Amino acid sequence: MSIDMSQFYQTFFEESFEGLDVMESGLLGLDVGAADAETVNTIFRAAHSIKGGSGTFGFTSVADFTHVMETLLDEMRDGSRMVTTEAVDLLLKSVDVLREMLTAVQSESDIDVEHVSSIQKKLEVLLHGESTDAEADAESEQSISEDSGASSWQISFKPLDYLLKTGNDPVRIFKELSLLGEYEVECQMDNLPLFADIDPESCYLFWDIKLSGEIKKEQIEEVFEWVDEDCELNIELNGSSEDESVTEELKPVVEELKEVAPVAVETSANVTEPTKKTEPANETSLSIASTQEKVKPSTTKKAVSTDSGSIRVSIDKVDALINMVGELVITQSMLGQLGERVDEDSLEKLQDGLAQLERNTRELQENVMRIRMLPISFAFQRFPRMVRDLSGKLGKDIELRLLGEQTELDKTVMEKIGDPLVHLVRNSIDHGIEMPDDREAAGKPRTGVVELNAFHQGGNIVIEITDDGKGIDRDVVFSKAVEKGLVSENDNLTDEQVYDLIFAPGFSTAKEVSDVSGRGVGMDVVKRNIRELGGNIEIVSAKGEGSKITIRLPLTLAILDGQLIRVGGDTYIVPLVSIIESLQVKAAQVNAIAGQAELYKLRDEYIPVVRLHNVFDLKADSEVLTDGLIVVVEGDGQRAGLFVDDLMGQQQVVIKSLETNYRPVDGVSGATILGDGTVALILDITGLIKLSQQERIEAA
Repeated sequence: MSIDMSQFYQTFFEESFEGLDVMESGLLGLDVGAADAETVNTIFRAAHSIKGGSGTFGFTSVADFTHVMETLLDEMRDGSRMVTTEAVDLLLKSVDVLREMLTAVQSESDIDVEHVSSIQKKLEVLLHGESTDAEADAESEQSISEDSGASSWQISFKPLDYLLKTGNDPVRIFKELSLLGEYEVECQMDNLPLFADIDPESCYLFWDIKLSGEIKKEQIEEVFEWVDEDCELNIELNGSSEDESVTEELKPVVEELKEVAPVAVETSANVTEPTKKTEPANETSLSIASTQEKVKPSTTKKAVSTDSGSIRVSIDKVDALINMVGELVITQSMLGQLGERVDEDSLEKLQDGLAQLERNTRELQENVMRIRMLPISFAFQRFPRMVRDLSGKLGKDIELRLLGEQTELDKTVMEKIGDPLVHLVRNSIDHGIEMPDDREAAGKPRTGVVELNAFHQGGNIVIEITDDGKGIDRDVVFSKAVEKGLVSENDNLTDEQVYDLIFAPGFSTAKEVSDVSGRGVGMDVVKRNIRELGGNIEIVSAKGEGSKITIRLPLTLAILDGQLIRVGGDTYIVPLVSIIESLQVKAAQVNAIAGQAELYKLRDEYIPVVRLHNVFDLKADSEVLTDGLIVVVEGDGQRAGLFVDDLMGQQQVVIKSLETNYRPVDGVSGATILGDGTVALILDITGLIKLSQQERIEAA
């Protein structure tokens, strides 16, 4: 009976990447010289887990590289090596290399062997110091002559009873030993209980092994390294060297192990770290994986999405969901009984039951949505390393402050907001924070501060990126915009409008182009990505004091707060986040331009009127503006007034993809099913404004 190890690949990769994040975070927090022992131990354990998992799944290149890192960390852990800046920098680079290797293995693409070899050589030099090739060869020959030759090794391997529960398999260990040389195994069954008392997940056997060949002790120790804490192990040099294979007497026992071990492996599938020792305990998290995204062993290349295919869900969220389903079942049972005998007396109970069903459904919806909610710390965790690297590269002293890390938002939103946040933080560091001498001359501390803060506000999540740098020079931005033809010198713009010009395509005030920023690529993409998420972004700045960039996003992309509007006999939904206000039309404030465009004067601003019945070719109740309503909306920095027949109320709607179920439609972002079973289209405000502009141009 063989086991398909590929079913555990997804879990291994997810936990390995989490381990790399733990290592990076720990390394960034290490104090040079007097490092905290527990922090070093945490980093070591993460490396140890990745190494062990890699070895188990046959990713030898990853395991070999991690072994060198682990050795260096082990010396720091036992106090024989001081923590230095050089060592921390090299280990951080090694974490990057390891992440690249795991990504390559996951996507079944080629590993950059040259880069890996370069970093591994630097690790070995740091470990052993500089030595010539001749010295290395001499040391190697001396080691072989001392540890191998014509002698053999005697190994006593006695697993602890829980070994199989950790996912480790003695048969795999024997297989690795067979690659080193000839071996003979004698199985000891003194601890084997009566058949009726056997626990299939416990290990009762132990083995005496004779291994022959030109083998170093370190090679043997490495085979047993992943189980060294889960067994009693003794390795001694033996005088004799017999060339014998596994005895016929042992073969039935090995065959029996092949049957027993896979059961143990399958049983351990829910262990948080595969193949790692775990004591019996209550699970504190649940991993929900998409089976379609699991890596399958194949000769063909497979594209792997950068988005994670699973969510770690705390048990309390799962319990709440289960309890809510229980309440729903009770309500359904009650309504079922009432349905059997509907009369005047049971009408009130039926109404109460329906009200309870509505409450249960709403709570169930909220609990289900909570499963997709993750703390924003998952998005913030990349920034300590990035700020450290950039501050060193630019010669600036920067302190990063992270606030509101436990604020939760939808997993999909978090994955899509990561890159925009990187752009904004890099700009704050490069453009905002001054050089230490300049800050000191301006009466500021030499160390600049960049702060990321996240919090809930209404139905949205707000993310603020604040720095205490030099701020944005309004005049410089305006002059650059005039130079690029974005605005006219005579335009009277507010500070908000001037700062919004920064998000124009190709706009940059950097005097020199660098690999940090200054190419004018990125800020327009940032705004577009945030708009696509249904959010908005704004900048507030004071020259010489600093800047604050505020991003507002919906908590989830699956549910939308919308305003229902009616145009003729059709119902549409306008996202509440896009609505500024609604008003009754006054004829005196309507203006026309050459008979083509209608403008409505809203206080001191003229906004174009978009007649939805013309855009969607519908028959409206009336085409006279004063007979209907104007819904003032904003999309991508532009305002417009939607002419509608009536407002019908607000409600949360579940978004269905129109592109997936039908095809893309200009001016429409999705659809939903209303309470009466009819389908309502969700308007894409930005697309709708552009569509209206295009129609006016064509008409002209």
